[in-house]
Amino acid sequence: MNKNRKIKIGTRGSKLALWQANWVKSAIEQGQQRDAELVIIKTKGDKIQDVPLAKVGGKGLFVKEIEEAMLDGRIDLAVHSMKDMPSEIPQGLCIGAIPERENPKDVLISKGRRRFERLPRNACIGTSSLRRRAQLLFKWPSLRIVPLRGNLDTRLKKLRTEELDAMILAAAGVIRLGLEDRISQYLNADIMLPAVGQGALCIEIRENDPDTGPVVSTLDHYETRRVVMGERAFLRHLEGGCQVPIAAHGIFENKTFTLCGLVADPDGNTMLRETLSGPEEASEEIGVELAEQLLAMGAKAILDNLRADA
Repeated sequence: MNKNRKIKIGTRGSKLALWQANWVKSAIEQGQQRDAELVIIKTKGDKIQDVPLAKVGGKGLFVKEIEEAMLDGRIDLAVHSMKDMPSEIPQGLCIGAIPERENPKDVLISKGRRRFERLPRNACIGTSSLRRRAQLLFKWPSLRIVPLRGNLDTRLKKLRTEELDAMILAAAGVIRLGLEDRISQYLNADIMLPAVGQGALCIEIRENDPDTGPVVSTLDHYETRRVVMGERAFLRHLEGGCQVPIAAHGIFENKTFTLCGLVADPDGNTMLRETLSGPEEASEEIGVELAEQLLAMGAKAILDNLRADA
């Protein structure tokens, strides 16, 4: 380990991505007394802002170029939003740490700070997430869902400039950027089950890196890692991505891991949802078992149809 060498942290250039990367940078510099610097990398997902993610390749759009920079040695680690991470990590890379999770819920941000029950019956809601779209239409089929891409600031501006009544965003990003006063309502899991890993950060490193590995391991949060890896096992077993409305949220309570998972069709006509509990150390096995249950309940037919249309 060369303690004098500056650690290079790869990140996207959005305000939220920079907040997350700077948080990791500060934690490394203060906790490990190692100098670090940010390397901003523009991903395909940043360049394509006018097309829904499901139509242009899904989650990997936000991480592929950053992972390539790590594999060829231009950076030492990468900071991602865990919900942007594909279910499979490229060979040669691994998840080095998952810090303590921020609030995993989705939030409603609306004109006039109105809650869902006070929105018009045919309200226009902005989101490009198939997961959010499916759950909204399952409960409120009369809603009009319109695509909404761009960084957090861009999307918030669109609430003023476009014909939107409200939008759905991840609570974590809104909180991290100090915009909690914009939140109209936190959406409980019975209304909106979160994305896999939502609210958590992923610190990705090269496998068996003797320098970076020990540095980032101190940022790992045991409970968050156990929960998120259970959620990701569920996603991986379903072979899910942005093209498929899949959601999962796990919690630890009294040494028990409980995972709620969901698979739906994009228009909300069919939704399969189930919950499974077990010992905390078996979170990944529970994720796989829950995925198997949903597949047996009919999720396989939904997934096969969506992949055939992709």
